[in-house]
Amino acid sequence: MFGEPEGYDARGRGRALGVRIRPRAALAAACVVLGLGLIGGALTGSWLTGDSGDSGGAGTFAAAGTLWHSIPVDRLFPPTVDGRGAGPGGADRTWTRIAVAPDSGCADAFDPLLRKALSPVGCTRLLRATYTDATQSFVTTVGLLFTKADAPAMRSLAVRFRDEGLDRRTDLLPRPYAAPGTVAAAFGDRQRASWTVSVLTEAPVVVYAVSGWADGRAADAPQPAADAMKAGAATPAAQAGLGHEAKGLADRIERGFRTTAGQATEKPS
Repeated sequence: MFGEPEGYDARGRGRALGVRIRPRAALAAACVVLGLGLIGGALTGSWLTGDSGDSGGAGTFAAAGTLWHSIPVDRLFPPTVDGRGAGPGGADRTWTRIAVAPDSGCADAFDPLLRKALSPVGCTRLLRATYTDATQSFVTTVGLLFTKADAPAMRSLAVRFRDEGLDRRTDLLPRPYAAPGTVAAAFGDRQRASWTVSVLTEAPVVVYAVSGWADGRAADAPQPAADAMKAGAATPAAQAGLGHEAKGLADRIERGFRTTAGQATEKPS
């Protein structure tokens, strides 16, 4: 169910022993330490590549789903995001965060059919922030939906999105966060020009972004970012590079989350 989330604070908040070790024992100990280090690295690597592996992977999966209340918002949504090579033709982009959404439920964050498609995995917490590009010509809302699902349910949802093309349907769009008093104040449903949705399988998280023009103009035909980024795409969203805005920002927020989650859930060797 997409109900109200739990509360959240956006501010976010061996000594060597004096024992002589014989060479053979030291070698054995070194091998043990090396082995543990390799195992720890493998576990972290498997999380980052989406291979849950064993019960340790399941524990890491569950731990990643709790990070929304233990990681500062500036690490999940940095004030500035570098988009080197993220623009059309490999042009660089820089996005500046202009607002972080206050506590809210998931019910009004998605079009009704997208909400229905996501309902099997539930909603624990939804985090959102809105960014603008360096010229303040475009605005993009990016979101991290922390679900209640286990790993099999997330894999099932990812397969469904892929096989049924749910991330390309114009009747299944995420909604923007129109922050009052900012360049995104007029960023409403009719201003959505391009979007992307990514269902993670190594964490109970859905990452999405939706972009539009900062001047409040309506987008008559929203286009999924994957299509708007194709060579020769001639829609207004494609010509303006709004597909690159949505996809580029979503990818970098997702990468940052993976890195942060990997560091936060890595066990000491």
